[in-house]
Amino acid sequence: MKLSLEQIAEWTGAQLAIPHGAKVGAATGYSIDTRTLAPGDLFFAIRGERFDAHDFVADALAKGACAAVVASTKARDLLPEGHAHPLLLVPESKGDPLVALQTLAAAVRRHWGKRVVAVTGSAGKTTTKEAIATVLAAQFRVLKSKGNLNNHFGLPLQLLKLSPEDEVAVVEMGMSAAGEIAALCQIASPDWGVVTNVGNAHAEGFADGIAGVARAKYELVAGLSPNARERAVAFLNADDAYVSQFGRDFPGRAIYYATKSVAAAVADVRAEDIEELGSAGSKFRVATADDGSASVRLALMGRHNIANALAAIAVGLQAGIPLARCVEAIASLKPEDKRGELIEWHGATIINDCYNSNPEALLSMIRTLAAVPAERRILVAGEMLELGKRAAQLHRECGEAAAAAGIDVVIGVRGLAREIVAGVDAAESSKAGNGNTGTPGTTNDSAAESQGQVGAAADSGTPSPSPQNPMPELEQPRIGFLAMLRDLFVLSAESGPPENRRPRQSTENDSDAQLGGV
Repeated sequence: MKLSLEQIAEWTGAQLAIPHGAKVGAATGYSIDTRTLAPGDLFFAIRGERFDAHDFVADALAKGACAAVVASTKARDLLPEGHAHPLLLVPESKGDPLVALQTLAAAVRRHWGKRVVAVTGSAGKTTTKEAIATVLAAQFRVLKSKGNLNNHFGLPLQLLKLSPEDEVAVVEMGMSAAGEIAALCQIASPDWGVVTNVGNAHAEGFADGIAGVARAKYELVAGLSPNARERAVAFLNADDAYVSQFGRDFPGRAIYYATKSVAAAVADVRAEDIEELGSAGSKFRVATADDGSASVRLALMGRHNIANALAAIAVGLQAGIPLARCVEAIASLKPEDKRGELIEWHGATIINDCYNSNPEALLSMIRTLAAVPAERRILVAGEMLELGKRAAQLHRECGEAAAAAGIDVVIGVRGLAREIVAGVDAAESSKAGNGNTGTPGTTNDSAAESQGQVGAAADSGTPSPSPQNPMPELEQPRIGFLAMLRDLFVLSAESGPPENRRPRQSTENDSDAQLGGV
């Protein structure tokens, strides 16, 4: 939203300092990073853990920033070039430039005054946000969060992009600790909220693990339109044990969606006759509480994306969009970068779902991978962080699930990913001990052959070249990943039957503010 510096000073409580003869313009954009700053942007000098953006104020102004928002206590330390341009000085009583950024975003949102839809959950937030924005765009002008700008830095920057022409905003809210989503709700004042699921992502930050994560996610429901509960609508995944309970004491309206038959009885929007089509996505019939129904063709892979699509359809219907238009919009969805992204490479289909994975997301992709028609299925899984006391167990359970699903090769990359491999080995040993010599997805009958087919390799760090491990350190991880797959498929083509093969091991901005999280 384009704003005058005088208006910004009024809404943030900052003091506008204009040097003699300086040109005073309006802010046409907002930035915390000189690398992406555009002429006319207002630059916020945010202090991070490693860098202080006050050191970049002169650079920002030289690149065409209309002014800079700085802490009043730091103004005297600016380079002379900084004092030749307008500055917005934030007094200590009003906080710092980050508080000013958040305060301004909250003021812009209130001034704009239309509907904000917020999305949170342990997995699927960005995909669901994109799906909701796509459906709503069938009838409204929509502003949506770019990428995963979903934390106390990224969300305010997104809200500042609001324009009078926008009719609805769709934003994403992430968290790593209790109270963070509540704070984001104070900034964005969402009217509608969507909760996709509750999982173990960030469980490390909670003494009671996933139960604490659930309370933190519930903060979105609690923060919906606190001053006008009649406007508040919560869209809740009835398939999720925690989220399905979030509407019990909610004074607004709760709308449920579900893919599982056990939850269909309470769902306002549900999927029936589901047919997963591997890399081609899925087909299903969407049914609504008012007896509406339509056939849906979804290009996104996996049952979890059917739930994400249902959330978007539910939001669209509540916004007054006919079911047929919602379904048409859903059919246009494509996988986002690193979120179920399909890459065709030298005869191999790579499913790139590596963005900030967690156990629930990994389990979903294991099920998805197992459903894809293929001669050989390979899982490359990295360590998942911030899982708390159960981290090793959660990794191990993913390995067990991979073995049960018949994944042919499992490669663990770094740290606790060794437990994923351990889970595979334990599952295969258990099968052998119980006399179960058949492995799903394989054609071998003996335990020895099965163990060779479900090849498991753990990488506890970057490998060093050696006769036993000939793959040296690679400067570009993506290229290294592709090179590793190349070697695997070369082995598949040239090295005889699977039982004779074993896979090789593989291996900011000015204030260092992270703009997105989970």
